[in-house]
Amino acid sequence: MEDVLAVYHRPYDPKRPVVGMDELNKQLTREICDPLPPEPGKPQRIDYHYLRNGTANIFILFEPLVGCRYLKATEQHTKIDWAYLMRELIDVHYPNAEMVILVCDNLNTHVKASLYEYFNPEEAKRIADKLEIHYTPKRGSWLNVAECELSHLSRQCLDRRIPNMETLKKEIKAWNIDRNNKAKPVDWQFTVENARVKLKRLYPQPRITSVSEH
Repeated sequence: MEDVLAVYHRPYDPKRPVVGMDELNKQLTREICDPLPPEPGKPQRIDYHYLRNGTANIFILFEPLVGCRYLKATEQHTKIDWAYLMRELIDVHYPNAEMVILVCDNLNTHVKASLYEYFNPEEAKRIADKLEIHYTPKRGSWLNVAECELSHLSRQCLDRRIPNMETLKKEIKAWNIDRNNKAKPVDWQFTVENARVKLKRLYPQPRITSVSEH
């Protein structure tokens, strides 16, 4: 936790941007009956029956000190999906960066070894050498600024039935553009010092020993 908090308080450096990464699963559902159009004083009405149409994964990359995010929908969330996302992060979104400081959860796909499973060793090392990864602790996903952005996405864009991948990509692209047009840096105020006070009960008790024991 303290490691991630310290990362968030580094000064802005375009050559070493701090980027949060997270993902979200979305159930795709198709209408059986066409919704009834809204009438004056009444909302649109939809039938409670629907058809499941598979699931999709949504990746988000979010740079808090700039307030800019990038979304990508994939059919799955596997090692290969993460590996290609990391290549896109390095080559497309931050081609001029010396190093990308990545904050993400410690899912077993979020490791540099995934790069070597899908790229040749030279390419995998090229990407890996530009990634400095910091993992949020278990039950500490709230420390990832990207998760906060996914919460906004869920409420503002995904709070309705989306029938297929094509529609999902159009919807999240529109939300992404609108959100970036209103981009503001994140003012992250929770510090290591705050954590040591407010979360004191979660810290292990240090073992106090005398000098003579050493």
